[in-house]
Amino acid sequence: MTPTDAIATLRAHGDPARAAEMTAYHKQSRETLGLSNALTGELAEGWRKSLDQRGLVALAQGLWASDIFEARIAAGKLFIQARMRPDDSLAWECIAGFVPDFDSWAIADAVAQGGQKRLVQDPARLDDLESWVTRDHMWTRRAALVFSLPFTKSRHPNVTEQAARTRILAWCETLAPDPEWFIQKAIAWWLRELSKRDPARVRDWLATHGVPLKSFARREAARHLPD
Repeated sequence: MTPTDAIATLRAHGDPARAAEMTAYHKQSRETLGLSNALTGELAEGWRKSLDQRGLVALAQGLWASDIFEARIAAGKLFIQARMRPDDSLAWECIAGFVPDFDSWAIADAVAQGGQKRLVQDPARLDDLESWVTRDHMWTRRAALVFSLPFTKSRHPNVTEQAARTRILAWCETLAPDPEWFIQKAIAWWLRELSKRDPARVRDWLATHGVPLKSFARREAARHLPD
């Protein structure tokens, strides 16, 4: 599957009326074809199963370069395997290379799905994410938190997961004064997910570091905390 063939397939499933609605909803100027997220994901899954890692990277880069909305969504969904063997370094380099181009939450979150899997495969990549926390590019700062969401999931975290939580909560502290809505929302998202497994830690964090957060972010972060 070449990028040209993949883009032709996406175009064949386009819906101009839906595309107009999506363009308005996502407030963007790039070409939009009008595919549902589910259909884009199904197509990406088929391509993912037919290619090795090097082929996936080539396809993802070609889809990304087209700057078509659904093509960028599909590019992100090419790397959501739990494990890539013998290692996933090519996939991670590709994913990380997309981050500076982020300008849409939908595209950023599609790419994050693969980024999360690659981070779980190699938690040492938190070093890369830590360098994102202070970048000028808002979407890169946001990606540090969205990519690292898997570390909120375990009810019985191991040593690596515990260390990751401590580290990422420090990032949340650094970012708490950031006035950007998407950053505030990402902090709240990370804390809310952690509160489902470790409510005491989130309650303590909010009490100690939560004052700079906007009120909506504090409410969202605490939404699942017990009364």
